[in-house]
Amino acid sequence: MQKYLAEARVLLALAIPVILAQVAQTSMGVVDTIMAGSVSATDMAAVAVGTSIWLPAILFGHGLLLSLTPIIAHLNGAGRRDKIGHQVQQGFWLASGVSVLIIAVLYQCDHLIGLMHNIDPELKEKAVGYLHAIMWGAPGYLYFQVLRDQCEGLSKTKPGMVFGFIGLLVNIPVNYIFIYGKFGAPALGGVGCGVATGTVYWVMFFMMRFYVRRNYTMRDIVAPSRFAKPDWPTLRRLIQLGMPIALALFFEVTLFAIVALLVSPLGIVAVASHQIALNVGSLMFVIPLSLGVAATIRVGSRLGESSVEGAKVAAYTSIMTGILMACCTSLTAIIFREHIASLYNDNMEVVTLASHLLIFAALFQISDAVQVIGSGVLRGYKDTRSIFYITFVAYWVLGLPVGYVLGLTDLLVPQMGPSGFWCGFILGLTFAAVMMTFRMRWLQKQPSFTILQKAGR
Repeated sequence: MQKYLAEARVLLALAIPVILAQVAQTSMGVVDTIMAGSVSATDMAAVAVGTSIWLPAILFGHGLLLSLTPIIAHLNGAGRRDKIGHQVQQGFWLASGVSVLIIAVLYQCDHLIGLMHNIDPELKEKAVGYLHAIMWGAPGYLYFQVLRDQCEGLSKTKPGMVFGFIGLLVNIPVNYIFIYGKFGAPALGGVGCGVATGTVYWVMFFMMRFYVRRNYTMRDIVAPSRFAKPDWPTLRRLIQLGMPIALALFFEVTLFAIVALLVSPLGIVAVASHQIALNVGSLMFVIPLSLGVAATIRVGSRLGESSVEGAKVAAYTSIMTGILMACCTSLTAIIFREHIASLYNDNMEVVTLASHLLIFAALFQISDAVQVIGSGVLRGYKDTRSIFYITFVAYWVLGLPVGYVLGLTDLLVPQMGPSGFWCGFILGLTFAAVMMTFRMRWLQKQPSFTILQKAGR
C-alpha cells in the first residue's frame, strides 16, 4: 500500500502543473471569444468557426509530437541522457514538416468554410481572415510543444504551466491592440484574435527556448551537431509512435464537432444546452488528461530503469487516482448542476435541459478518466497503435451511431434529442475504458524481456 501512496504523490506533483497549463491554454480560447464578442456577434461567430477548423489541425500536429514524451522519459530513466538532444532536434524537424502541412491546408480554408450552407459572407470573410492570421503561429505552437515534451519527459512539468500562464497574460493586451486597433495597429476585430494568438505562440516558444538553454539541469542535453539533417529512421519512429495518437485526437475533436452539427436542427435550446454540458465536461476532462500525461512520464521512466514492476505500480496508481478524482468532480457536477447551468444562461428552458445533460456529462467522467489515463499508460509502454484502434471503434463505430439512433430516430426508443447523443458518448467511452484496461493488463502479462525490448525501441 505504501508504494502506491508514494507513487500517487509523485503522480500528483507531475499532474498538477499540467492541469494548470491546460487551464491556461483553454482560457486563451475563452478570452478570444469574449473579446471578439465585445466587437460584434459576427466577430465572435467567426472566431468560433475558425477555431473549429484550427483545433483539429493543430491537435493533429500536437498528437504527433506526443511521441517525444515517452521516448525522452525512457532515455532519462535508462541514464542515456546523451541521446535526448538528437531526439529533440528531430522533433523540431517533424514540427517543421507538420507546420508546412497545416499552413498549406489552412491557406485553402475558404473552400472548407464554403462547404457550410448559407453562411453569411461577412462571417465567412472574417473566419478566413482569422485562420490566415493564426496559421503563422502553427510553427511557434509546435516548437513550444517540442520543448514542453522535452521538459515533461524529464519529469519537469512546471515550465509548461508557467509559460502557459505567461502566454495567457500576454494574449490579453495583444488581443486588445489588434482587435480594437491601438498603438497604431489596425482595428481587425475577430481577425485580430488570430494575429494575437499566433504571436503569443511564438512568444511562448522563445521564452521556453531561453529557459531550456539556461536551465543548469538540462545543460548536458545537446544535439550531436548544431545543424543536423533530418534522420529518417528517427523521424519514422517518431511518426509511427505519434500518428495513432494524432489520429485519435483528430477523431475525438471532429466527433464532437459533428455531434454539434447534428444537434443544431433540434433548435436553439437544444444547441445551447448541449454546448453548456460539453463545455463543463471539457473542463472536468482537464484533470484525467493531465494524469494521463503524468502516467506516460512515470511508466516511460520506470521502464527506462528496467523496472517492469515499477511501471505496473505507476499504471494502476494513475488509474485509481483518476477514478477517485472523477468521482469527486462527478458528484460536484450533479449536486450543483442547476447552479452551473445558470452561470452560462438565464433562460429557464436552457437551464433545465442543460442541468439534465450535466448528469450524463458527470456519469461519463469515470469512463473518460480510465480511458484517457489508460491511453497515457499505453503511450508509456510505447503501445500507441492500439490507442488508435480502440478510440476509433469507441467513437465512430459505437458512440456516434448509437447516439444518432437514440437522439434523432425512433428505432429503439422515442427520439431523445441531445440526451441520446450523450448516451452514445457514455457507451463509447465505457467501451474505450474497458478495452484500454484489457490491453494494459495484456501488455503487463508479457515476459519482462519483451516489455523492456518494446519500450526500448
